[in-house]
Amino acid sequence: MHPQSSERKAWLLGIGHDNRDGHIRITRGENYRLFGGSQETHEVMQEKAIKFNEKLRDRGKRLEDISRQEFREIAHEIGLSDHQLLGFDED
Repeated sequence: MHPQSSERKAWLLGIGHDNRDGHIRITRGENYRLFGGSQETHEVMQEKAIKFNEKLRDRGKRLEDISRQEFREIAHEIGLSDHQLLGFDED
């Protein structure tokens, strides 16, 4: 099912800045996009995105449906710290 044009769509975005080997790493998932990073960093970002989606499924929700607080709760459950979360300031 494709979202209608008026339906909200949310994405997890991961950007790694520690690439020293010149390899361009891009991973796309159902609701995430990951760019850059070393091989190790990129793998960690993939793992976190997958775990985040597992937590969403456990709650029976989509990324578009959760509050900022729920986002933070899930992020902390999978081991992301506040300084790793951008764009989710408190209201």
